[in-house]
Amino acid sequence: MTAGDGGGPEAASFLARLRAFEGRPAVTGGRGKDPVNAAMIRHWCEAMGDENPAYTGPDAVAPPTMLQAWTMGGLSGHGGRSDAYGELLALLDAAGCTSVVATDCEQEYLRPLRLGDTVTFDAVIESVSPRKATRLGTGHFVTTRMDVFADGEPAGTHRFRILKYAPAALPDPVGPAPARPRRPRPVVNRDNQGFWDGIREHRLLIQRCTSCTALRFPWLPGCNACASLEWDTVQACGEATVFSYVVMHHPPFPAFDPPYAVALVELAEGVRMITNITGVPHDRVRIGMPVRLEFLRVDEDLELPVFRGGSEA
Repeated sequence: MTAGDGGGPEAASFLARLRAFEGRPAVTGGRGKDPVNAAMIRHWCEAMGDENPAYTGPDAVAPPTMLQAWTMGGLSGHGGRSDAYGELLALLDAAGCTSVVATDCEQEYLRPLRLGDTVTFDAVIESVSPRKATRLGTGHFVTTRMDVFADGEPAGTHRFRILKYAPAALPDPVGPAPARPRRPRPVVNRDNQGFWDGIREHRLLIQRCTSCTALRFPWLPGCNACASLEWDTVQACGEATVFSYVVMHHPPFPAFDPPYAVALVELAEGVRMITNITGVPHDRVRIGMPVRLEFLRVDEDLELPVFRGGSEA
């Protein structure tokens, strides 16, 4: 049987085998490799651009969204793993569901994580869905629930959902090659219309709060520093440096040719934006590399701000 088979008794029997794993432990007595510490909190906040003072100083707490970070095993992995989760994935592999993609996660926070807290956790296979057909392929959603404890006290719950699926077959090419897909269109609304108006004029505009002068990007209806709704704009000079980046290899998306670099750049004005890097091969992009704004004509009605690296930056 494969994941692409139709319904009927055989499919029902297979689903029953999958659901027999529900409620079985995936991790028992897991233990974070490090206590909650200032260095990890600092790295997280720098990457997220979060300057909340609650996350600094001797009485700092960890950002709530770091909940899962304290449970990660790194390259060397964790002890305490049960066989059930591996057996479930092996059963899906044998049924043709050999690909996997993470789909979403949900977190519930019960108490702050403080410096020095020892993090422990247990995880259970919470649910396996009936067979679902998606654009990626057909398969089953698997949800695990992790209960996280700090010095023995409940600290939060993390639910993580993946899709284990059989990849959809690609059609055989027949006749002339199809037209190249267009890039996805940006969502333009009343909150960011001015930004896209500026792009059409080859101007990269940054919002500035007229109450506290804080700059903000992306565009928002109100100031995230003082909550004022009054603002004007300043034009970026076009100079920036690469703050962080990833190289996209897989999965492929229509209108994009992997591998390519997607970067978080820090503008000279101090705000950051996500963009593509042009002018240098993807494997030569580096953190700290200077880049310069240019405008890329994607098609007849879409132009995007990108940043060029290399000697011309």
